[in-house]
Amino acid sequence: MNETLELLNRHTSVRQFQDKPVSDELLAAIIGAGQMASTSSNVQAYSVIAVTEPALKAQLSALSGNQAYIEQCPVFLVWCADLYRLREAAAPHLQGAPSYEDSTENLIVATVDVALAAQNAAVAAESLGLGIVYIGGVRNNIAALSELLGLPELVYPVFGMCLGYPAAVNGVRPRLPLQAVLHHNGYNAEAAIQQAGVYDGISRDYMRERTGGQSEASWSEIMAKRQAQPSRMHMKEFLLGKGFMQR
Repeated sequence: MNETLELLNRHTSVRQFQDKPVSDELLAAIIGAGQMASTSSNVQAYSVIAVTEPALKAQLSALSGNQAYIEQCPVFLVWCADLYRLREAAAPHLQGAPSYEDSTENLIVATVDVALAAQNAAVAAESLGLGIVYIGGVRNNIAALSELLGLPELVYPVFGMCLGYPAAVNGVRPRLPLQAVLHHNGYNAEAAIQQAGVYDGISRDYMRERTGGQSEASWSEIMAKRQAQPSRMHMKEFLLGKGFMQR
């Protein structure tokens, strides 16, 4: 193990933050590290909105499931897939030729790009003593949130990220066994299911300890409950309305 692996392996989501600001210089360093993530064909199809105004954070929290740590954290980052900038920058050079920013493939490219950049930034933040938690709730009321932030066509918020100095740190949640996710020279369906069963036992023990015996739900039980509930079924219509997935 080296320092980088140790840092990655102790990651945990932070949901309580100190009342301590994150300097502009530190924020710039974190986002700059995010920019050095791999990007498909160098398109860099993402933008980040850093929200520090308390009133605006309160509005974003209300639209994202009333998660208190959005208001508590000193900086709330909204990570956006952004094909608008690409379209506008390239347009003068096309001389009337067709352009395909609105394709489903480019939606995938932009979504992957923003995820890679955000994770780079998360690791950078943790290396500097800060903590983060990802917020998928920005997609709960995605149209209203996009309007509030002035997001143009071909830009959509993929997730938020609370950023700040931890006031409390949770224990590390165990992940699936490596054998469940690492396959050699082809997909091993039998091993994937078998190892998911192994993980059920691990997750039961974790939940029992975390909740003081109040819950012993296994991972597969929790996932079944999650999958049985429709979630953000408005996303397809919203993305189409924003100009994505036209082809």
